Amino acid sequence: MNLNLKRPIVFFDLETTGVDTSRDRIVEISMIKVMPDGEEIVKTRRLNPQMPIPPESTAIHGIKDEDVKDCPTFAQIAKSLEAFLVGCDFGGFNSNRFDLPVLVEEFLRVGIDVDFKRRRFIDVQNIFHKKEQRTLVAAYKFYCDRDLNDAHSAEADTRATYEVLKAQLDRYPDLANDVDALADFSARGSAADYAGRILYNDKGTEIFGFGKYKGRSVEEVFRIEPSYYAWMMNGDFPLYTKKVITEIRMRSKTK
Repeated sequence: MNLNLKRPIVFFDLETTGVDTSRDRIVEISMIKVMPDGEEIVKTRRLNPQMPIPPESTAIHGIKDEDVKDCPTFAQIAKSLEAFLVGCDFGGFNSNRFDLPVLVEEFLRVGIDVDFKRRRFIDVQNIFHKKEQRTLVAAYKFYCDRDLNDAHSAEADTRATYEVLKAQLDRYPDLANDVDALADFSARGSAADYAGRILYNDKGTEIFGFGKYKGRSVEEVFRIEPSYYAWMMNGDFPLYTKKVITEIRMRSKTK
């Protein structure tokens, strides 16, 4: 089943130096931009992360320091990448928890404040886990009846994710072929930041999703303990999380 699209959607996958969304860098990015008329635009690029690639990461994706030493940095492709993503929704496998936060951090690191607030994000892994509880390799075999021989190649994983979503739409009649509905179904709760540190409660108020103030209003905590804001800003939190709490703090000062 082909996707019912009102605007383009970009399926993407990242290979990185590690799994820390606030510190690690992209070494390969692959994207399939699917247009409303079904046209597909595929882009895959390796990047110089400007930091060593740990052996344990190379063991997963096979990319070594020497493979990317002459590749462009993220800063060098950031503007063209931003232009490629304008007006698009997103799809990925575990993308809401990992790929999207990493991508946003890379943009913020080079001074580009991407605004994804009006975009929709379909996490195919979340659909799969809610329906079948498997990995991408198993999902590809289960839904598409094919072996994913190049797992952890960014382009192979990206292509597999796109094909799995289409197969999921064929398999589940109750799964609406609509980007808004798919994004809602594949979401894991409502978060104000991509890392899930700041959540929304049932009243739409930003609350902490971690630590000693978990479940408490961010605005309230910053009012009674201003040093907690400073602690977070000086701490090892993602840049986007810091952006969100700064917006909350500034908003509360205008009340």
